[in-house]
Amino acid sequence: MNIPDHIAVFVIAFVIALITGIILIPVLRKLKFGQTIREEGPKTHLVKQGIPTMGGFIFLVPLAVVGGFYAFKDRDMLALILTTFGFALVGFVDDFLKVKRHNKDGLTPKQKMLGLLIVAACFTAYVVTMTNAWEKTVIPFIGLDNPVNVPVGIFIPFCIFILLAYTNAVNLTDGLDGLAGSITVVVLVFFTLVSMLNNEWNTTKLFCAILAGGCLGFLTFNLHPAKVFMGDVGSLALGGAVASVAILLQMPFVLVIAGMIYFIENVSVILQVAYFKRTGKRIFKMAPIHHHFELMGWKETKIVIAFLIATIFFCAIAFVSLR
Repeated sequence: MNIPDHIAVFVIAFVIALITGIILIPVLRKLKFGQTIREEGPKTHLVKQGIPTMGGFIFLVPLAVVGGFYAFKDRDMLALILTTFGFALVGFVDDFLKVKRHNKDGLTPKQKMLGLLIVAACFTAYVVTMTNAWEKTVIPFIGLDNPVNVPVGIFIPFCIFILLAYTNAVNLTDGLDGLAGSITVVVLVFFTLVSMLNNEWNTTKLFCAILAGGCLGFLTFNLHPAKVFMGDVGSLALGGAVASVAILLQMPFVLVIAGMIYFIENVSVILQVAYFKRTGKRIFKMAPIHHHFELMGWKETKIVIAFLIATIFFCAIAFVSLR
């Protein structure tokens, strides 16, 4: 019996991630690449001080190995991988500076944004010049057969905005053991299934399956109590990856539904900051919103499970919106 290619690459990526984690985590400990916990964060997180970070390499290695095999003959696969690693590079520099300085200060916000902007601009240029993905956008509940025409002058800033927004959103979501990883696995599986609706989307199907398998392998080491954190090298890479896939599939608005937790996490921070500046008061006990639930007495595992179930629900809605 022939095993479908997306299942095969998922399993292979999962196994490579497991092997990578077993090898990498002791190396990170030996190099003292430990996480620096923010003092203004929940006090329960102080016990996580020193747990190895930069664990995002656990799912980036299988992406490079398995995805690289297809990238030799598939320029879209190559573009997705290079974009993911471009965002990962910005995160790696940020993580490395934090480790080197033994505090939470890595790149300055302007430096970080400039790096992300350069990567986003490069991918946008590729989409506009080498694909027709920019020409139309799928609107949820209108259906795949009725995409809306998009002028290139609108698409370019919109594409860059989506890439920057989701790198930041996944970065904010990565605040509890297993939270960002588990949510992203579900979103990637969703886009794998969506890509199966059209034979022309084989590249995104394989890319998402590979990265989902790698993330599942990473979760083996990241579920509570975490043995390693993905760091910015991982969270920025995942945010850029899911946004890039959504753009190639002409489905950035569908991503808003499927990745609703990302959206809520991002908006909770924006609302908190804006309201505090205006009134001196807080809407949430702490932002991003997962910390609000922590301070309400919820355990990390309960929050992760609740957000994971919500993501499955939102992905189901997003899938129905395409029919």
